[in-house]
Amino acid sequence: MSTKQKVFFPNKTLKMSGEIYFPEGFDTEMKYPGIVVTHPGNGVKEQVAGLYARLLSERGFITLAFDASHQGESEGLPRFLEDPTRRVEDIRCAIDYLVTLPYIDEERIGAMGICAGAGYSINAAQTEYRIKAVAGISTWDVGDSQRNGFARCWTDEEKKQMLREVALQRTREARGEAPLYVGYVPNSQEEITEKTSTIQREAYEYYCTPRASHPNSHNKFLFTCNDRLAAFNAFDLIETISPRPILFIVGSKADTIYFSQDAYNKANEPKELYQLEGATHVDLYDKMEYVDQAVEKLNTFFSSNLK
Repeated sequence: MSTKQKVFFPNKTLKMSGEIYFPEGFDTEMKYPGIVVTHPGNGVKEQVAGLYARLLSERGFITLAFDASHQGESEGLPRFLEDPTRRVEDIRCAIDYLVTLPYIDEERIGAMGICAGAGYSINAAQTEYRIKAVAGISTWDVGDSQRNGFARCWTDEEKKQMLREVALQRTREARGEAPLYVGYVPNSQEEITEKTSTIQREAYEYYCTPRASHPNSHNKFLFTCNDRLAAFNAFDLIETISPRPILFIVGSKADTIYFSQDAYNKANEPKELYQLEGATHVDLYDKMEYVDQAVEKLNTFFSSNLK
């Protein structure tokens, strides 16, 4: 049985909040491989990131799940900022923290994330060479979806209109109006229509019902983040991660599978795209018939590559 401890670590002037998980029989005199686990957009460390962190710690790893800066229990103003550059820096700072721990082997550090957290983890690995292996669960590229709409359904005019609206809102806020917040997912069952995507339906059930709701997960982010999101490309330099390995785990029925497929196609070897038959995007968050399979694959992947 693993144990966990609340920890805090610095990100420049901000105090980050995390939970570190230790394997059964943890010995401070030994050196362990460490894995940084990054939560989705709208998530906090106590949800899916913490679940994977705990399950991997039970297999012998020391794992760290943390709240993104400006979110959850971590510091940062304005609140509910979803800035890709800051999210990637959060991962670097989590690694900065791990390498200060005497029981972490700094040559055996891996990273993984879920949904947007997977995109951020892979992006970090492109230039963060302390990451020796990286994995994505139900990977999402937030830049692609904010440039092109979900499933790349936006016209060129729709893309431009979104950025015009961001520009207008920035002007309003510069002149003293209140910040505008928008939701990641529908806030209620009444907001779901026949046009609502599967991922949005499932994410509402996960984040906004007793299934996995958490008081620090507020289903909102600053609308003006959309310009920074649109400028981000999670996989811009993914081919440079090689020869360090990449693993993508995705459900065969996920309507977000194209993110993993595109990233896999762009990456160089060694790489693997591992599909869980019958699973959707959010099934990999907490449905144990799929989570258990994902964790076993992650265990094999990290055990082989964090030697």
